[in-house]
Amino acid sequence: MQRFRELSPLKKKEATFGWKLVSPAVILIGLFIMYPVLYNIYLSFFEVSLTPGVPNKFVGFQNYRELLTDPTFWNSFGITMLFVLITVVGSILVGLGVALLMNKEFPGRGIVRALILFPYVAPVISTVFAWQYVLMPLNGPLTILLSNLGIMDVTKDLVNDPNNAFLVVSFYSIWKNFPFIYLMILSRLQSISQDYYEAADIDGANGWQKFRHITLPELYYVIGSLVLLRGIWNFYKFEEVYLLSKEARTLPIYLYEKAFTGLPELGVAAAIATVLFVVMMVLISIYVRKVLKW
Repeated sequence: MQRFRELSPLKKKEATFGWKLVSPAVILIGLFIMYPVLYNIYLSFFEVSLTPGVPNKFVGFQNYRELLTDPTFWNSFGITMLFVLITVVGSILVGLGVALLMNKEFPGRGIVRALILFPYVAPVISTVFAWQYVLMPLNGPLTILLSNLGIMDVTKDLVNDPNNAFLVVSFYSIWKNFPFIYLMILSRLQSISQDYYEAADIDGANGWQKFRHITLPELYYVIGSLVLLRGIWNFYKFEEVYLLSKEARTLPIYLYEKAFTGLPELGVAAAIATVLFVVMMVLISIYVRKVLKW
């Protein structure tokens, strides 16, 4: 406020005009984002009643104590962190490799570039059903192939087997989302000046040296931002995981089951969502300061 008073009249008018421009967005963010977040935190301190006319019962931190002493919660939390690690690293590596290939000139490159985007733009429900069909016991094409190669039994249900569902869901997430990574990295690759590579050729640098000292530094902030975005999205990923296999047992599925299956425990579910929010905000703040240096 003190700095605002010290501004010249023209600067004050500009600042006031700027606030008028952004105020609709601020109000909408407050209504549609901050209010649900704050109301969810509020509910996490109550035993939520589903009976009309019966008020919610304040229980303090009981929902959090119940949650933090539940082994299923910690198991789901560990699975979720591993899921985020595998899918983010996998999609970054695949996307980077494909982007480097698609940055080369070859006949039909435009068609191939468009086809690579298919997994990302295709509806989730259709790709999920396609994967379920491919991995179907007895009749699934991939199941039959792996059986003929002696890798697995043809009757094995990879999708609904708790021992394999996590890996199936992880591979699906990498396949589904790597085109976004590829597209972002490719756009940055095409903006790197060729003068750097020509200078490196004159100095006798090989392919690996050019990639390490030119390409990777130029991609640092793009990859860093993509890791942040994919980490956030995959930490809360529900629809892909739930539709493909409920046996993956990630934290969003655990939250859904607490809130909407059996005897709903909406207060506990709100506590889970609050813990997810706090953990993600802490991880984001650390990552942004240490890696992106913002």
